[in-house]
Amino acid sequence: MSLIPKKGTVYVVDDDEAVRDSLQFLLSSVDFEVALFESAQAFLDAVATLPFGCVVSDVRMPEIDGIELLRRLKSLGSRFPVIIMTGHGDVPLAVEAMKLGAVDFLEKPFDDDLLITMIHSGLKRAEPEARNEAATREIAERVASLSPRERQVMDGLVAGLSNKAIAREYDISPRTIEVYRANVMTKMQAGSLSELVRLAMRAGALKD
Repeated sequence: MSLIPKKGTVYVVDDDEAVRDSLQFLLSSVDFEVALFESAQAFLDAVATLPFGCVVSDVRMPEIDGIELLRRLKSLGSRFPVIIMTGHGDVPLAVEAMKLGAVDFLEKPFDDDLLITMIHSGLKRAEPEARNEAATREIAERVASLSPRERQVMDGLVAGLSNKAIAREYDISPRTIEVYRANVMTKMQAGSLSELVRLAMRAGALKD
């Protein structure tokens, strides 16, 4: 097994088997991880479970074409960069694809090096945002894991209330609040009160 890390993942979506095989050979040769899909529907069925990567899709496919694929990915809130492959004379479709969020388009036949450059660029631009969104979702999941009482204690803490003030508000002993506070810090993976505030802000959990 090679110890050299892959440069990223590319999902090829094309109904033409020869094109899929050709792109797999090309992209694998320059150390991309490549997954092939014979239809947009097959890709959409799997996308929720796929790691971040760049989509390279043909624009003209039966049933769900590249434009409709872009629409559906947009409705899903997908942050995968998408490069659309178009045939000669498909410029209007390419423009529509860009309006729907495609990062770039290529006219067939295209230069291999140009495609590789586009994939690198698409991954580089989109990966930080995708990682940021994944981290925010994870923090929101931590908030969701709090019990109702733990959430009340966290709200009090990030509002600047002391343990005693929170205890008075909910008619609980300060010692019990300390236990809840410890639970909150553990579940939120916060090492300090300031970090807890930052996490709550990022998860949109601060009350006005």
